[in-house]
Amino acid sequence: MIKTYYESGSLSTERQAVVIEFGNCYTKVGFAGEAGPRSIVPSEVRSLKDGRTRKVFDAVKADDQYNLLVEFIHNLYFRHLLVSPKDRRVVVVESVLCPTAIREMLAKVFFVHFEVSSLLFVPSHVVALSTLGVNTALVVDMGATETVVIPVCEGVAVLHAWQAQPLAAKAVEGQISDMLKEREKSDPLEAEGYNNLTEKIIEDIKVRACFVTTLERTQKAREGKPCPCPPSINYLVGPGSNKINISGDVRENAFNILFEQDADQISVSTMMLDAITKCPIDMRKPLAENILLIGGTSMAVGMKARIQEELNFLVSSPQYSEKLKLRTFKFHTPPAKENYTAWLGGAIYGATDIVSTRSLSKEAYLKDRKVPDWVSLIYNTLNEGVKRSV
Repeated sequence: MIKTYYESGSLSTERQAVVIEFGNCYTKVGFAGEAGPRSIVPSEVRSLKDGRTRKVFDAVKADDQYNLLVEFIHNLYFRHLLVSPKDRRVVVVESVLCPTAIREMLAKVFFVHFEVSSLLFVPSHVVALSTLGVNTALVVDMGATETVVIPVCEGVAVLHAWQAQPLAAKAVEGQISDMLKEREKSDPLEAEGYNNLTEKIIEDIKVRACFVTTLERTQKAREGKPCPCPPSINYLVGPGSNKINISGDVRENAFNILFEQDADQISVSTMMLDAITKCPIDMRKPLAENILLIGGTSMAVGMKARIQEELNFLVSSPQYSEKLKLRTFKFHTPPAKENYTAWLGGAIYGATDIVSTRSLSKEAYLKDRKVPDWVSLIYNTLNEGVKRSV
């Protein structure tokens, strides 16, 4: 029997579980007990019929969603991990706000199609703290489509205080696209280059060229005070020599959309303060002094410094000065890149006894075809004879 490189180098008789963190844009996959994922791949599938690329979680019909997940997970196992799905347990790192339909669809794919032995769903905001060795923190997940803020106290998510808004990577990319279109109108000579920008190119411009400016520079710009503009750069589009100019204004102000309060006075910073405000008084100071930023958007240059400036400014404003008496905000630095910190937490959990004692087995799933969920009263009651959720 031919062994994979991972199996031949293992000293343990128990095969390590497969750890997967599904995302709207990217999926992280690897093995439990390792320091990083084996692969970070786009959450998309290329159709063999017409060659069209489809997002895995953009399907409308259940059957279509099932087929997309089957093909995508098949690629994860046999193209990236090179292991048989039947031989290993599975740990799925998910948000506690993940729709129940997605969880049940994932369970159906893993148990019915791939016939895995067991499946364990772990909450990303909670397991991310295992990378730091702390039990209490304000976890801010800045992903592709939304930012989710959930306080965690002594290893338990404070669900009544959660905050979520579509202020994340897609909002920033939309802002970049709008700013480039405005410049296209003022500079028709470069219109052709701006018209050919795809979503992938806009994302690449965001990552390579843009940064989070300081609160002081933003306030000066709003007041119309003179402020030196960052230098512009030339961005190469495609394999040819086509170049477009990315102005310093676009580079500096693209991320400001995350901090501009809307009509409801909501921004990323106010979400964090609102989450702390909804917690009991004795929890507020530990949460403020233990802030953890995760997700790909939080990796932007200057993000952590800008959030700290925003928090210090807002707690002194009339909006929060009476509600919160906090003056210190401290941030943790995780031992991994922010975009896979939650995956690393799942890998830590997958290397413990939890994966064997708390997982949902294939036999238990095939009995009633249901996945225990915290939102269902069937699994979360204290009545005698009713099995509680694990």
